[in-house]
Amino acid sequence: MNAKKFAEEWIKSWNSHDLEDIMKHYADDLEITTPMIKLAGGIESGSLSGKENVAAYWSKALSKFPDLMFELIDVTSGVNSVALYYKSIMNKKAVEVMFFDENGLVNKMIAHYTDL
Repeated sequence: MNAKKFAEEWIKSWNSHDLEDIMKHYADDLEITTPMIKLAGGIESGSLSGKENVAAYWSKALSKFPDLMFELIDVTSGVNSVALYYKSIMNKKAVEVMFFDENGLVNKMIAHYTDL
């Protein structure tokens, strides 16, 4: 897998605000953990499971942040994983570590942000 190509496509999908295009990167058994879930979703654990649950959350987030625009800073790759470093919403910098299943889809994602 080409980490840079994935990162560029992922950023482009998010910047399009097209939820269907965004979700094409993710597996049905997706698990995500991000402080944004706690902050924006009020879910204390900061985690969600299942592609449908995540899509519903992201749909709300996209409507809450209509000017969302990510800017890729750097990307690194690991074993069946990538880490994207990018400028996120509210001018925060983020690192997202994404793990891929055997089909090349993200099935686990953990996000980190500069001070929220």
